[in-house]
Amino acid sequence: MKYVLVTGGVVSGLGKGVTASSIGLLLQACGLRVTSIKIDPYLNTDAGTMSPFEHGEVFVLDDGGEVDLDLGNYERFLDSTLTRDNNITTGKIYQSVIDKERKGDYLGRTVQVVPHITDAIQDWIERVANVPVDGKEGPPDVCVIELGGTIGDIESMPFIEALGQFSYKVGPGNFCLVHVSLVPVLSVVGEQKTKPTQHSVRGLRSLGLTPNILACRSTKALEENVKTKLSQFCHVPEVNIVTLYDVPNIWHVPLMLRDQKAHEAILKELNLLSNAVKPDLAEWTARTKIYDTLHVPVRIAMVGKYTGLTDSYLSVLKALLHASVACHKKLVIEWVAASDLEEITAQETPDVHKAAWDLLKGADGILVPGGFGDRGVQGKILATKYARENQVPFLGICLGMQLAVVEFARSILGFHDANSTEFEPETSSPCVIFMPEGSTTHMGGTMRLGSRRTYFQVADCKSAKLYGNAKFVDERHRHRYEVNPDMISEIEKAGLSFVGKDETGCRMEIVELPSHPYFVGAQFHPEFKSRPGKPSALFLGLIAAASGCLESVLQTGGKVNKVTINGMANGTAMGKVHQNGNVYSNGNGLHH
Repeated sequence: MKYVLVTGGVVSGLGKGVTASSIGLLLQACGLRVTSIKIDPYLNTDAGTMSPFEHGEVFVLDDGGEVDLDLGNYERFLDSTLTRDNNITTGKIYQSVIDKERKGDYLGRTVQVVPHITDAIQDWIERVANVPVDGKEGPPDVCVIELGGTIGDIESMPFIEALGQFSYKVGPGNFCLVHVSLVPVLSVVGEQKTKPTQHSVRGLRSLGLTPNILACRSTKALEENVKTKLSQFCHVPEVNIVTLYDVPNIWHVPLMLRDQKAHEAILKELNLLSNAVKPDLAEWTARTKIYDTLHVPVRIAMVGKYTGLTDSYLSVLKALLHASVACHKKLVIEWVAASDLEEITAQETPDVHKAAWDLLKGADGILVPGGFGDRGVQGKILATKYARENQVPFLGICLGMQLAVVEFARSILGFHDANSTEFEPETSSPCVIFMPEGSTTHMGGTMRLGSRRTYFQVADCKSAKLYGNAKFVDERHRHRYEVNPDMISEIEKAGLSFVGKDETGCRMEIVELPSHPYFVGAQFHPEFKSRPGKPSALFLGLIAAASGCLESVLQTGGKVNKVTINGMANGTAMGKVHQNGNVYSNGNGLHH
């Protein structure tokens, strides 16, 4: 097994996750089988209980693992299916060691960070690295490990020590360290400064790890004299120093690394040059070119609670982007804070209220994503009502789907107090109820999580057609509440159709309004399985409906053909999209 470790220095948020994903994709394009591990040094066992404001979205895996959003990057770039064990946290490691100590596995010895914690880290890496994630038999060839945080963080120390030992244990030729660092340009002098990277590498070396490759983040490509200086002071050959300069969208990053021959440097360090082929990134290149040349906009209003931090909805944004590329449209996200749509905002800050409604009414489609808590719920219901009454394409995910049912019950059935028991426990019309098997005392890992099967009840519905006329579909879930089965018959009689249910027929999974151009709600989170070349079916439906081409997409069974090297679609693909820089690049082109 070969290992590539990606670390970061100077500041956080440099784009280690995108770099690690791009390295994985590049090695995959060279014919190697790749897996990924993300190390998060926080004490939480997993990301499940962490606020999206603090840590970005919680990404959910097939096995129900609630993990760091970087694993979403890995899955999207590598088209792989990871497990909860591919995300290592300090909490998981310490818990496993303490469990062993309680069982007496250490036979009376004093349990310490070295060797017990560091050994547990190494054992975990070795075990998970050998698990295939691409659907094929046998272990992968390379494992790309990303260490979260920055070098010097106190909480990273056990992992640094463990990885130092691990690099010695696996030996030269089996371990390659890529260090991502910042080379800033001070506006006063206008030159690229190497000192932050020098200090970062010095710190790394003092902890027992020596970088083989430097990936330098900067606004523009490194000047030759800067490369020479870095090589001299950091003891890294010039050919092994690459620049990750700002790009219009992150799909350029693997191409940038390839153009600088980063794959050759990595393969050389891992003694894999003879095993690899020339990287085949033709389809990726074509899609990236399409992405950059789109100009016809499709405006989607994102009505959510966490609009202050776009990483809170990272997978939703990516799924919208993948679908927009397939429909040849430039994606423009209109961020609408749900609470701004409410009557109380109209009274307190009428300008904010008007601006929010103007954005909503100017959109081609409306998306209400998942979320927790009652803030902004009324605003989401108002947005849903506007979409339903004005024939605007609509997609509601998880809570968004539940609120679509609540809104329908209020407006059409006349149940004015219809609500979810999450927000109004004593409502006389509980449209959404707490799951019977849910825990009322524990938060972490107690939701309905991971991949579950949804069976289509109506063959001739938009959702089934978008999924290629499938009889069932497997999608990922993350929820504690569900539509009340006792109210289904009454709601369906009024015109809202529950076209997808679980195997028991009691859990509502997909809801549609047949009389509407596109009004769909899903209890699951389809965004987690969207890929650049394989957009999520329900997102494709939303973008196609918002673009006026839903019928042609439905006729092809929701299929999108691969793009060719000249950037043109070779059949039913409709797509070309340009990224809204404000939404995705966070100003530096390399953020998630």
